[in-house]
Amino acid sequence: MDIQAIRSGKVKQLAGVDLQDEDFSKSELSGANFAGAKLSGADFTNAKLSGAVLDGANLVGCQLIGTDLRASLTGANLMQADLTEADLRGSNLRGANLMRSRLTRANLAGAFLSGTNLMGVSLQGVDLRGADLRGANLSGVNLHGANLSQADLQGAQLSEANLEEADLQGANLAGANLAGANLLCAELQDANLEGINLIGACTIGTVLAQPMSTMP
Repeated sequence: MDIQAIRSGKVKQLAGVDLQDEDFSKSELSGANFAGAKLSGADFTNAKLSGAVLDGANLVGCQLIGTDLRASLTGANLMQADLTEADLRGSNLRGANLMRSRLTRANLAGAFLSGTNLMGVSLQGVDLRGADLRGANLSGVNLHGANLSQADLQGAQLSEANLEEADLQGANLAGANLAGANLLCAELQDANLEGINLIGACTIGTVLAQPMSTMP
């Protein structure tokens, strides 16, 4: 396998290849097909992967710091990956595993995260505007100060999540489970709160435009 040719973007068809622990930092990989590839431990720091296909790829423990990852990552395993300041705008992460990954200051605006496992992830201050998080597992996740305005969180699991000072204006929270969540000073103007579970949640200082109701 010609690693230099891959780094320069000359080789695009890489489905199922084994490139574990390789260094692809600052590489031009836009449009490459890494579907089902074994990429655990690889370094993609500041690489360009826009338009790439990484469906079902193994990206466990990868360095994706500052990476342009506006790509398809359906069912990808990103457990313990470092996605600090990564650009994930509009990315397809449906069914991906992001357990214990690092997403500090990542941009996930408009990303598709339905059914994604985000347990143990810190999303403090992350941009999730308009993101699709339907049915996502966000239990215990730190979303302090995150921007979730217009996000779709229908049926999401947010029990024990920290949503202090989060922006949830216009978000769809219908049927979401927020039992024990921290909503201190969160903004929920124009949010859909139909059937949400707020048992044991902290709502001190929460800004609402409608009364809350909890599931039976």
